[in-house]
Amino acid sequence: MKRLRIKVIGDVQGVFYRFSAKIVADNTRVTGWAQNESDNSVSMVIEGETSALQEFVKWAREGSPMAEVDKVEVSEEQYKGEFKEFEVR
Repeated sequence: MKRLRIKVIGDVQGVFYRFSAKIVADNTRVTGWAQNESDNSVSMVIEGETSALQEFVKWAREGSPMAEVDKVEVSEEQYKGEFKEFEVR
């Protein structure tokens, strides 16, 4: 199991990005959260199996149909196992 912190930069607020992330997370069994930031980015922390995380990050680079993703920053953190599901904050 692994844990990633993701920052998505671009036109990603008000375009169902976080809602779409929840659907993808639920389908891939990724847990964690997504929230809007004051700089108009979306931050996420996700945990799960390596293959599921890779699939989620691949989706994050494209985003929801109306999103325009310019950049995705991904960093690995120490796995904590603290989430039961994926939450939109």
